[in-house]
Amino acid sequence: MTRRLALACVLAASLAPPALAEEVVVFAASSMKTALDAVAAGFQDSTGHQVTISYAGSGQLARQIIQGAPADIFVSAAVNWMDAVEQDGLIAAGTRRDLFGNTLVLVAHGQDAAPVTIGPDLDLPGLLGEEKLAMARVDSVPAGQYGKAALAHLGLWDAIAPSVAQADNARAALALVATGEAPYGIVFATDTAATENVTVVATFPADSHPPIIYPGALLTNAADAADRAFFEALMSDLGDATFAAQGFAILN
Repeated sequence: MTRRLALACVLAASLAPPALAEEVVVFAASSMKTALDAVAAGFQDSTGHQVTISYAGSGQLARQIIQGAPADIFVSAAVNWMDAVEQDGLIAAGTRRDLFGNTLVLVAHGQDAAPVTIGPDLDLPGLLGEEKLAMARVDSVPAGQYGKAALAHLGLWDAIAPSVAQADNARAALALVATGEAPYGIVFATDTAATENVTVVATFPADSHPPIIYPGALLTNAADAADRAFFEALMSDLGDATFAAQGFAILN
């Protein structure tokens, strides 16, 4: 190779365009926001890829995916909504994993609310008086579905149902309590980690509702290495540590 040709090759290599950044589109349960945002920020910093996350109730997200929304990864706060997406043939084969777990708690407005005992004798109507119990939507949002199941298991649902104020997701239900618009609410324990002006006054028994499991999967739209890499990042030691710091149980 002549000196001129060698120089040309070096120059061409130095001018080669960098690898293009890819976008990873994630549909995730709103209760994951604090931890998932942190994982996404670290991934973006280390790879240069962009992570776009749409947060909402899992039922709403599942319906959007089934209707054709262009997502690459779905993480649900309940098994049933991942089942619905899988039954529609929209999960990439062999990628579904149970990622995290959570607990269900009763919260009260203020920082010094008195604890209560969860059981069939709990007088929720008496605690509420003329006010409302904040919950996520009981027909489509996992926190609300788990909450209704727990209250029904304890024989409390029928008495309290007329007093429930339903919000679009668990974070919105928590906000009603934090602002004092509702004196009590049922949310995930992890939702309370960074929220002021609420007190966890009781934890629902694990056997009062279905296990709280967050399954995740690559969707059939996931076509590039960045999608796969981010999904793996969720299950990495750093990803697990980030979620554990927010109070999630690690299942993967």
